[in-house]
Amino acid sequence: MKTTSAFPRRCVLAGGISLLASPAVIGRTAAATRGVTGTEITIGTMTDLSGVTAVQGVNNANAMRMAFDAVNARGGIHGRKIKWVVEDMEYIVPKAVQAMNKLLNRDNIFFAIGNGGTPHNDAVMPSMFEKKVPNVFPLTCARSMYEPFNRLKFGQFSSYYDQMRAGVKYFVEHGGKKTVGSMYQDTDFGRDVHAGVVAQLQAMGLKLAAETAHRPTDTDFNAAIARQRDAGCDLICMGTIVKDTTIILQTARKVGWGVDFCGQFASYSTAVAEAPGQPAEGFYSMAPALYRYPDDPKPAVQAFTAEYRKRFGFDVNYLGEAGYTCATFTIAALEKAGRDLTLDTFIGGMESMKDWHDIFDGPALSLSPTDHHASSRSFLSVVKSKRWTPVLDGALSF
Repeated sequence: MKTTSAFPRRCVLAGGISLLASPAVIGRTAAATRGVTGTEITIGTMTDLSGVTAVQGVNNANAMRMAFDAVNARGGIHGRKIKWVVEDMEYIVPKAVQAMNKLLNRDNIFFAIGNGGTPHNDAVMPSMFEKKVPNVFPLTCARSMYEPFNRLKFGQFSSYYDQMRAGVKYFVEHGGKKTVGSMYQDTDFGRDVHAGVVAQLQAMGLKLAAETAHRPTDTDFNAAIARQRDAGCDLICMGTIVKDTTIILQTARKVGWGVDFCGQFASYSTAVAEAPGQPAEGFYSMAPALYRYPDDPKPAVQAFTAEYRKRFGFDVNYLGEAGYTCATFTIAALEKAGRDLTLDTFIGGMESMKDWHDIFDGPALSLSPTDHHASSRSFLSVVKSKRWTPVLDGALSF
């Protein structure tokens, strides 16, 4: 899959000028709310456009760009255009902190949307919240994106923890698995995945057979695979992303080990499914929704994927669809917030969203004043002939 980014390392998407409000309203809102003027709403994103997870960050950001372009072309939201500033943090935490400092202090963003990476979000949220800047639907399923409750946190997806609990329960009950191992990145992300595996095994009276942790940039997994194999594992749960997932699967196939592997949202990527040599054939992943391929029969999906391919030169992946859902949900919430846009009216608009559906037939998304976690549903898919195929149409639970 072609993964060249349509984004430079820093990108600004700005709308034109629209004078649709009285000077009194414009002056009051601009004075009261950072990042909001009478004609613009400045929002920001720090994500990976050139690092080890760029295949996710690029797709996600491209699709959000489509949504913001479309609403600006229609005249904006209550007369205001979206000015969207995107910063490349290369999946490096210090660069994420630097990028967010710029978004907060130079660009004066109203809120952040689609920020990439678990440790990266964890690192920047304190500075965001100090300035009362919401973190809207970050590109991670970590529980810390919505727990503990904070009126400035909004989580889009079922958590890595919940995904893996549901996956382990399914494989033990329906797949007869008894000896489960865990391979995960030694980061906040990987440890959240691992915690879900351990918790579900404990709930079912089982013990983890083996665990190995690695750095996001590691490329040699021979020793880790040998350790899992020596433990007699019949299922390996993976807190991995794209590159490390692919290398681990290649390593297992190379030594002739046909054990089942199960990942989660971060490994549910066409880049994994379509890897050369088909190392991912038979690889499972949990995810918060099901990926809709460009040949999906639904006209809205076909139109979206065709426009994406026309603009960016390659097919959208699941992370792109998730980005489009993120952006269109937030646009709808901004519409509900009304013309008098403040932090409080924006949060009120988000919290008023109930049973909202995207164009991809994903699970209904709902928020409330006491719950900023939009969905807890998880779905299981498997790679067959380089395509993600649902194992079940319905969601799994634990």
